[in-house]
Amino acid sequence: MSAGYCWQWTTKITPDMTTLPADVVIGQWSRPWNLYGDRSALGAPVAPLWATDPAGFGQVGYVYTAQGFEYDWSGVIIGPDLVWRRDRWVVIRSASKDPSFTKATPDDDVDRLIRNTYKVLLTPGLRRSRLTSVFVIMRGRGARAGGGRHVRCGGGGGRRCS
Repeated sequence: MSAGYCWQWTTKITPDMTTLPADVVIGQWSRPWNLYGDRSALGAPVAPLWATDPAGFGQVGYVYTAQGFEYDWSGVIIGPDLVWRRDRWVVIRSASKDPSFTKATPDDDVDRLIRNTYKVLLTPGLRRSRLTSVFVIMRGRGARAGGGRHVRCGGGGGRRCS
């Protein structure tokens, strides 16, 4: 499972911690980001292995650790940085927590980079990708809330979505 970079990421594990902090919080649901850095801690694998090591199950990956992977099945959470308005996707810059965006980063660049983030996150699913949005989860009605529907994207070269 992966998500847009819309939640703070605890990058320092302290000796008093017994589990990874659940930084990705959507309503009552929460999960930790994948472990930051190149050292394993608290039973979690190092960041480059979060998606392939069974100990990484239950962690949420983000674009910088998910790119380059291919999975049979993938799940992507669209965060509040990309929302559907009437007939198009709209980027909400203020919802991004990506530290690579500074005040000097032009809005057009942020728009392009956030959209590209989700493109990268949606491409690893070879057989299927399951997509949901924080707004759907917050409504508490699953991915069919508000007349929406689950989106399934097939793999194998052509990425047809239904």
